[in-house]
Amino acid sequence: MSDPGHDTPHLPGPSLWPIGFAIGVACLLLGLVISWVVALIGAVLAVVFGLLWARDVTRDVRGEVPDIEPEMRAVADRAAAGAPVAAVEEPLPAYTRSRFLEATALGLGAAIGGIATVPVLGFMVLPSFTNVEEDEVDLGPVDNFPQGEFVIATYLANPEQGEVTRRTAFVRNNGASEAGEPSFTILYSRCVHLGCPVQPNGPIDEDALQELDSGVVLRPVLAQSFGCPCHGGQYSSEGNRTAGPPVRSLDRFTFSIKDGNLVLGELYAVGNVTGTGANATISRYPWSVPGTHVDGLEAWLYPIVPSQVTG
Repeated sequence: MSDPGHDTPHLPGPSLWPIGFAIGVACLLLGLVISWVVALIGAVLAVVFGLLWARDVTRDVRGEVPDIEPEMRAVADRAAAGAPVAAVEEPLPAYTRSRFLEATALGLGAAIGGIATVPVLGFMVLPSFTNVEEDEVDLGPVDNFPQGEFVIATYLANPEQGEVTRRTAFVRNNGASEAGEPSFTILYSRCVHLGCPVQPNGPIDEDALQELDSGVVLRPVLAQSFGCPCHGGQYSSEGNRTAGPPVRSLDRFTFSIKDGNLVLGELYAVGNVTGTGANATISRYPWSVPGTHVDGLEAWLYPIVPSQVTG
């Protein structure tokens, strides 16, 4: 019969591996926001300390020789002295209840953590890899854009898909900059609060409408500002937020002049615009989804976003 006095539960010794694993996961999540280098370091730490932690937890079932119990040591001493020894049944290796509960808790924690973390990481990271860049758009001759006046330009981003891909930009010819280069203010019509369509605050001259062979439609408008009808966001003629919930200035298009035509390039986000027209100083950032801060402390609280719009 076994002595119940020696049936004591096994308590795991203190270990630093869980702390290192937690630090690695924290660095990984922080790195996804601020830097891929930090994310890589965090991933390495999490893997290394996770393996060491798993090795420590499973030590009793990996064949390591345990310490000899005092009774077994006495039997071994008598056998070495030549004294008769009664047959002793060797206990089978057992996976203690405490170890089982510890491994179960760790497994459930890992499963719950994975279920909670993977979708978040997907929303944070996948848009950067599923982005589809838009082609350049020819808006026609520069002469179609009178200096100092806004023109509403609409075009099909993907003509094969039809009207559902129609986009709108507010274009103003600023004339020449101090360096003698052509200057245009080209604002995207999507509110940077939640993406609703922004409207010009001023009359549209429908009689002067031009429809080009490329499908681009141009409408002159006397706009001194812009507003979002959905939630009351208001913007100045430079796209700066003046009222309402938007978190930054209206997005802008890059542009180029090719063979005398104005060509739209990629979108970019704008933190703020100082000055006006050709003399404006623009705080430019990679394009971000509506509702996302691009400058200041708030920008650090948002995940990585695609560098170009998908539609």
